[in-house]
Amino acid sequence: MPTTDTTQITRIDLANRLFFRLYQCANMLHKTGTRAVEAEGLTTQQWAVLGALSRPQVEDGMGVGELARYLMVSRQNLSGLIGRMERDGHLVSAPDDRDRRARRVRMSESGRIVWQQHALPKIHAYYEQVLGDFSVNDMSHALHYLLKMLDRMEQIDRQNGGGDGGGDGGGDGGGDEEA
Repeated sequence: MPTTDTTQITRIDLANRLFFRLYQCANMLHKTGTRAVEAEGLTTQQWAVLGALSRPQVEDGMGVGELARYLMVSRQNLSGLIGRMERDGHLVSAPDDRDRRARRVRMSESGRIVWQQHALPKIHAYYEQVLGDFSVNDMSHALHYLLKMLDRMEQIDRQNGGGDGGGDGGGDGGGDEEA
């Protein structure tokens, strides 16, 4: 029977390997995901923004702060991204009717066309390339454990004064949609 010290070392080693693999996956998603949509002039960050804004429940757009919390990024990082996407014609922003000091962002008509007609087919093909040999059960289990980790990280963030944690537990930029 393993000792407590051996069990702890094994647990730490597994945790290290798990977090390193998550880091590698994030880097590869950025690299290969961007390649999948670069012909549309998009990056994975822009893909996440368009995915978040494509959800039916936010058809009238989202406040910048709300979008930042949903994507779990800082407002500062998101502001630059939104500015570039507005210049590229993918997004439009206007003062929020509920709070004139805040901005509300939504997909432009041309952004919606790029998203629906050009980017989504490429994103779906990318998903199939990456997950083609995963069963529905495999994907379901992976999602379960990723959400469990995300929930724990949000708890830690809140305990350390990280604000309201952001997001809705979806964590993928598009909820149950295509982001």
